[in-house]
Amino acid sequence: MQRRRRLSAILALGVIAGLVVPTAATAPPAAAAPAGGKKVIANLFEWNWSSVATECRTNLGPKGYGWVQVSPPQEHVRGSQWWVAYQPVSYRIESRKGTRAQFKSMVDACHAAGVKVVVDAVINHMSGQDNGGTGWAGSSYGHYNYPGIYQSQDFHYCGRPGNEITNYNDRWEVQNCELVNLADLKTGSDYVRTRIAGYLNDLLSLGVDGFRMDASKHMPAADIAAIKGKLSRSAYIVQEVIHGAGEPIQPGEYTGNGDVHEFRYGKDLARVFRSEKLAYLRNFGEGWGHLPSGSAAVFVDNHDTQRDVGGVLTYRDRGIYALANAFMLAWPYGSPTVMSSYTFSQRDQGPPSDSSGRTLNATCYSGWECEHRWPVIANMVGFRNATEGAGVVNWYDNGNNHIAFGRAGKGFVTINDEDYAVNGRSYQSGLPAGRYCDVIHGTFSNGTCSGPVITVDGGGWFAANVPAHDAIAIHVGARLS
Repeated sequence: MQRRRRLSAILALGVIAGLVVPTAATAPPAAAAPAGGKKVIANLFEWNWSSVATECRTNLGPKGYGWVQVSPPQEHVRGSQWWVAYQPVSYRIESRKGTRAQFKSMVDACHAAGVKVVVDAVINHMSGQDNGGTGWAGSSYGHYNYPGIYQSQDFHYCGRPGNEITNYNDRWEVQNCELVNLADLKTGSDYVRTRIAGYLNDLLSLGVDGFRMDASKHMPAADIAAIKGKLSRSAYIVQEVIHGAGEPIQPGEYTGNGDVHEFRYGKDLARVFRSEKLAYLRNFGEGWGHLPSGSAAVFVDNHDTQRDVGGVLTYRDRGIYALANAFMLAWPYGSPTVMSSYTFSQRDQGPPSDSSGRTLNATCYSGWECEHRWPVIANMVGFRNATEGAGVVNWYDNGNNHIAFGRAGKGFVTINDEDYAVNGRSYQSGLPAGRYCDVIHGTFSNGTCSGPVITVDGGGWFAANVPAHDAIAIHVGARLS
């Protein structure tokens, strides 16, 4: 049974116990982890290239995001749905999100802002249109015929009914049959591998820093390794491999190629926040049987899981979603990605677009949810950066839904998801004496804090009241002079 939650009237205001959540009315080398000290990725799902460029300059860079993940940039089938971007018809960098020149300009703008670029790379398959047609940029194609790129011999025909995957307990079928009618590339072929690598190398020539390998579970890890071996330079690699209990294909098989998405993370975190106890999070991650921290790419939700009703927390959960993201950014497991969505009411709904189908510029809190800008989430990116590499110390829990922990002299957070305030308590932060900005409720800028200030004494202690379903977070990067 779910614990008692917030009143709908409070949700409508977007404010929960002092925790502000924006609404339309209140806009505020394949390494084992992303390279550099700033490892948080913002997934600007389906943003067009000019909007990504602007966001890198105005928000992602200044807030400390190290990376931006952008949606597939290749030419795709026509249509209004979100998933058309996952049906390539050619490897031209021309899509409803913009032109090749706009893409290159976006990469340069993000780099100038100190933000690296990860491309969602669709390399397992081509389109799923039986009768073919004309792609976004004018390329003609058939289901198994992509002139100048692939012909029928370059695809798998597994012989199962409809060539479709029906049994996820059959490894061969999962990696040789079609995923929802998408023409499955023969990635064991050197010709196909070379073609795929050519596309990825073209993106590298435009300055791209890494790839999210879509549908990696449907390709043997050795095929991905062979494609990676054809890359012109090193790049960050993260692979989409959805864990299935008892299935023969497991995420751990792919860690030799780079990071792997840990899909259990978001589902487990949602279950804990919705109906279990935050005290259970004391060993969250590897202690729960998840991937090793150095190989895990984690998220509260992504573009797929947020469309699975009830499975994970999403922007619709407002305050509890913000708290879950705050925990993810405070807890030293895996490499975190923050989701940034557009508002949708139907599963297949695409991004805001004009009459021609071209994606509109992103306007936060008006058609675009922009979770990466929510003050709680954006400010906790600085917490993550300031505490990178520091272990967990001074764990506290009340056996239920009030927890607190430090990050070895770099930061401290306490989360109270009880239905009542926790007042009059003192916390051992392990931080040097001083005055710190509570980044859950305020922004630290130019040595000042727009919200509450927490005073830590010479012994590392501070006293604070934490309202119900709220939190406090302080770190050495937000210490007042």
